[in-house]
Amino acid sequence: MGAEQGVGMQGSNNLYLIGPMGSGKTAVGKQLAKLLQRPFIDSDHEIEQMTGTDIPRIFELEGEEGFRRREREVIAQLVQRDGVVLATGGGAILDAGNRQLLRAHGWVAYLETSAAQQAYRSARTRHRPLLFGHDPEQRLAALFRIREPLYRETADFITSTDHCKVNRVAEVVMAAFNASRGMEQVSA
Repeated sequence: MGAEQGVGMQGSNNLYLIGPMGSGKTAVGKQLAKLLQRPFIDSDHEIEQMTGTDIPRIFELEGEEGFRRREREVIAQLVQRDGVVLATGGGAILDAGNRQLLRAHGWVAYLETSAAQQAYRSARTRHRPLLFGHDPEQRLAALFRIREPLYRETADFITSTDHCKVNRVAEVVMAAFNASRGMEQVSA
């Protein structure tokens, strides 16, 4: 599993996970929250709680633009919390304001994964409106070309999740987060 350190706000108390759909943000985030003994928040889940409906329905009624507006509002609220692990939606970084908020209010880990791995993981759910009516691997590759530079620009730390166990990814991210804060690293 490769990792590289980026440049960003050091010493923050919040840990944010970014990356494409199917990169493991929710699973890794839950494990990180347990390891760090912090609350876990998923921005997509918060949007669903706020609206009383699921993401595919929001896309159906309001389109991607309506969803992205709601996502901006929720992220602006969530970054005000302290000591949380937050998993963002895969497209959250499309908005320059979201990228700025995440970097200004926390430490950002980019969970990188291949389009093939995303397609494999995402095929198990019907909760991915951007994949409806498309060849999943082709659509994911197209989204990756647009989003990947934004993930890299936003990240303080990058690690691959391809063919990796959730616990191992969480341990690697936690070690990098602790190191960025001047804390002793936990050996895996």
